[in-house]
Amino acid sequence: MEFSILLEYGWVLLLLIAIEGLLAADNALVLAIMVKHLPEEQRKRALFYGLAGAFIFRFASLFAISFLVDVWQVQAIGALYLLFIALNHIFRKLLIKKEEKKAGLDKEKKKSGFWMTVFKVELADIAFAVDSILAAVALAVTLPNTNLPNIGGLDGGKFLVIFIGGLMGLIIMRFAANYFVTLLHKRPGLEIAAFAIVGWVGVKLAVFTLSHPDLAILPVGFAKTPEWKITFYVVLVLIAVAGWFLSKEKKEENTPTEGH
Repeated sequence: MEFSILLEYGWVLLLLIAIEGLLAADNALVLAIMVKHLPEEQRKRALFYGLAGAFIFRFASLFAISFLVDVWQVQAIGALYLLFIALNHIFRKLLIKKEEKKAGLDKEKKKSGFWMTVFKVELADIAFAVDSILAAVALAVTLPNTNLPNIGGLDGGKFLVIFIGGLMGLIIMRFAANYFVTLLHKRPGLEIAAFAIVGWVGVKLAVFTLSHPDLAILPVGFAKTPEWKITFYVVLVLIAVAGWFLSKEKKEENTPTEGH
């Protein structure tokens, strides 16, 4: 029994690190674009403040959510938020990519000063922290309880898994983001798959909410049944595999210009 719990925790932790890696790459890309216009020395300082802010906001989000995790209204808002950011991102990526690029170019021309850039970076950090922690909570919340003491309303083991996943995300953002950015550049379809996974994690949190004792729209405890857990992980793996094989490798855009 103990070994099976360890196995489940280990699997969720690996999953969290993979999701955090892809989200961190996306976040790192956004931060890099935001500070791009600054001189090199200021750019490094702005990114340092950004990383410090990311750590503080992620930690604060984790402690806040640990006290609210059993409130079904908070779970419902979290599920809707994850579904919204997933659908919104996929919609923008697929349907209004050209407009986004134009808007991005226009924004780049409006150069902010150093402290205004730092302020924007910190605001982005808050959004990233909320995305990251909600996705982590949705994955960890149906794990079996451990004998570790509770932190807020959250089992100590679940808290540790979420904390380690979030910490790994920050480390990836700092050291390995370049690899993930390159991977996303080569295979743009992976970004859609990553946000499809975030949406599916939102579905998991929605199922957990609907089987909450105060709602009981789904049978109480349904979110913790082996049938639902197996369904969730099978679909999640299928999304990841489909994302890899369906995302064509992007060729270098140094093709000859057509007709001049």
